[in-house]
Amino acid sequence: MDAVFTTTNRMDRIRTSIESLRNEIISHPLYHIIQDVEDLKIFMKYHVYAVWDFMSLLKALQSGLTCTSYPWFPVGSANTRFLINEIVVGEESDVDENGIRMSHFELYLQAMKQAGASASSIETFIKVLQLTNDFDGAFNAANTPRAAQNFVTNTFDVINTGKAHVQAAVFTFGREDLIPGMFMELVRDLHQKFPESIGTFKYYLERHIEVDGDHHSHLATEMTAALCGNDDQKWSEAEQATVLSLKHRKLLWDGAYDEIRARRN
Repeated sequence: MDAVFTTTNRMDRIRTSIESLRNEIISHPLYHIIQDVEDLKIFMKYHVYAVWDFMSLLKALQSGLTCTSYPWFPVGSANTRFLINEIVVGEESDVDENGIRMSHFELYLQAMKQAGASASSIETFIKVLQLTNDFDGAFNAANTPRAAQNFVTNTFDVINTGKAHVQAAVFTFGREDLIPGMFMELVRDLHQKFPESIGTFKYYLERHIEVDGDHHSHLATEMTAALCGNDDQKWSEAEQATVLSLKHRKLLWDGAYDEIRARRN
């Protein structure tokens, strides 16, 4: 009972330390400045990078917490294996609004194309990165917005720590626990403004609100608690990485907001 109570307190400490940043992101003026499809295209150009690197963070966790090579050997606890594999199934092989299997990243690309947003930047980035494994070269070739570059770089800094507890904390508090509140503001009026162009995007947002706001968020929280355990150092590292990831999320939103405002001017 004491261990559970201590873990709860540590979770609450992280939530308290990120509360102001989280509120800034959830109430960011970006959501309200999006007034037409052209504004939405700018937003998607930035956000798609966060959708892509989320999948990379997810797979880094799966690689560290399970055996993803052969011959197979048991890795870690069966409970954490279950938690991460359950999330991977939902993120990597969900269904679109027509029941067709695809990852959430592929669903997002489909939403971009329906809205008339160019996916050439992210597609060029991925193609060059696959060929060269050179992030800077891929960013340059794709003309990736600076704020998106910094966001992705921070995500891969987290991945490259090789510390599952740090990755899990950023995944939980910087992604899964954040997404429902963050998207709720955006999806509220979007469909009324331009329903024919954003049907798939609306589905994507509502799917995240439904899945991440309930099932995945709880799984990720349990996974973080299990990986940090009663280790004060791990909880401290988890908190610091989460705060930094949220700062980069705000800067990503700032970048999209500034570009939309510049378009208006």
